[in-house]
Amino acid sequence: MRTIRVLLFLLICPFLLRAQEHNMSANYIAPSDPGVQANLKKWQKLKFGLFMHWGTYSQWGVVESWSICPEDEGWTQRKGPYGATYNGYKAAYENLQTTFNPTKFAPEKWVKAAKAAGMKYVVFTTKHHDGFSMFDTKQTDYKITSSKTPFSSNPRANVTKEIFNAFSKENFMIGAYFSKPDWHSEDYWWPYFPPKDRNVNYDPAKHPDHWQKFKDFTYNQISELMSDYGKVDILWLDGGWVRPKNTIDTTVDWQKAITFNQDIDMPRIAKMARSKQPGLIVVDRTVAGEYENYTTPEQTVPNQPLSHPWESCITMGNSWSYVPGDKYKSANEIVNLLVKIVSRGGNLLMNIGPGPDGDWDPTAYNRLADIGKWMAINQEGIYNSIPVAPYSENNVYYTQSENGKSVYAFVTSATENVTIPDTLTLHLQNAKQVKSVKLLGVAGKIKFSKQSDAITLNIPVKLQNTNGLKQAAVFKIQY
Repeated sequence: MRTIRVLLFLLICPFLLRAQEHNMSANYIAPSDPGVQANLKKWQKLKFGLFMHWGTYSQWGVVESWSICPEDEGWTQRKGPYGATYNGYKAAYENLQTTFNPTKFAPEKWVKAAKAAGMKYVVFTTKHHDGFSMFDTKQTDYKITSSKTPFSSNPRANVTKEIFNAFSKENFMIGAYFSKPDWHSEDYWWPYFPPKDRNVNYDPAKHPDHWQKFKDFTYNQISELMSDYGKVDILWLDGGWVRPKNTIDTTVDWQKAITFNQDIDMPRIAKMARSKQPGLIVVDRTVAGEYENYTTPEQTVPNQPLSHPWESCITMGNSWSYVPGDKYKSANEIVNLLVKIVSRGGNLLMNIGPGPDGDWDPTAYNRLADIGKWMAINQEGIYNSIPVAPYSENNVYYTQSENGKSVYAFVTSATENVTIPDTLTLHLQNAKQVKSVKLLGVAGKIKFSKQSDAITLNIPVKLQNTNGLKQAAVFKIQY
C-alpha cells in the first residue's frame, strides 16, 4: 500500500498548484448588522491569520478533493494504480477514511507556533468538497469520528472542536471553513446520474425533493458547527458554484459552466447561524451581496487598496493540502507578502496543510519562527494599521497608525539580510510636519531633511549593510 501511495503522489504532484478560479466579487454590500460591523472592524485589525486544509487526502499527498471531480483540469488528474476508472478511483479515495489515523495531532503545538509568528485568527476546513467531515456531525457517517475511521477511538477525535478550543484559549478569532457543495452526498451527486463536473448532477428544479434534502443537510451541518463548537467568529463558505442562478457573473469563465440554479437559501442559513453566533462574519465567497462580508482573492494580491474588507488566502507551500517535499516560501517571501497586503488594507490568511500523522512539516515551524522574530520588532506597523498614500513606491510600502500620528515605511529586501541605501526619499503627505524618524530595532534617531512633499533620510554607514535586520527594515515616522 505504501508503494502504491508514493507512486500515486509522484504521478499527481505536477498538478497540485491549482489554477486561480476564485475571482473577487464586484459590488460589495456592507453588512447592516451592528454586531457584524463591529466584528468585521476587529478582524480587519488582526492582519495575519492561519488557514489549514486537512482531510483524508493527506495520506496520499494529493490535491484536496479535486481528484474525484470529473473535470479535465490540471488539478483533477487521476493517475496511478487507481486511475484506470473514475468509479474505482473514487471508491479508493473514499476508502481512505478507513486508514486515517493522525496520532500526532496536538493543536496546542500549532497554536504556540502561530501565536509566536504573530497570527491572530484561524480558519480550519471543517469539510471540503469531498464531503469528509472533520467534526462530529450527526448528518453523515463520512466523518473523522465514525467507527470506520481509526482515529475515532482517540479522545481528541473531534478535531474541529479540539482546534477551536485550543486557539480560543489564546484569544484567536475562530473561522469555520465549510464547503457548500458535497461530492459525497447522494443529494448533491445523486447516484441515479453520473457526476458531470463540480456542479450538482441533476436539475434541482426537476427534482426539488432531492435538492430540499441537500439544503436541509447543509443547514443542519452548519447548525451543528454554530451550536457545539464554542465561539465562532467567521463562517467561511467555499464552493461558489452553489449559488442562485441570478448571481452568476458571466464574465468569469468558471461561472459560465454553472447550468442549474443551486440556491442553498443563504438567508435561512445566515439567520440561523447569527442567532447562535451573534455578530458572525459570513463569507459566501465569490457570491456578491449581503452574505459576502469580505472578499477573498486567492493566491494573489490586489494591485491597489480596495474600498471594502478583504483577505488574500495564500499557501505557504505550493499546495493547499499536505504534499511530501512541498516547496515552502522563504520567511523573506512571506514577510514581503504580509507587508504588501497590509499596505493595501488587507489581511493575509497563510495556509499550512497538516500531514497524515497530524502534524506540520518541520519547515513550516521554521518559517513561523523566523516570521515571529521579525514581527517582534516591527509589529506596531502591522496591527491596527490603515493604508496611507502613496501606499508604495518601488520597494517601499507604507502603513499608518489609526490615530494618524505615525507612518511606517517598510523597505523590503530581495534577500534575507536587509541593505539600505545611503539616502532614502519617502514621499509623504504633510511631509513638513514630520518631527522624528526611527528605524525599528535599532537605537537612536535617523537624521532627515524635509521637502514640500517628501522627506529624505540620511542613513549612517553602519546601518546600510551591517544593520542586523532581516526581511524588511521599518522606519517609524512621527508627526
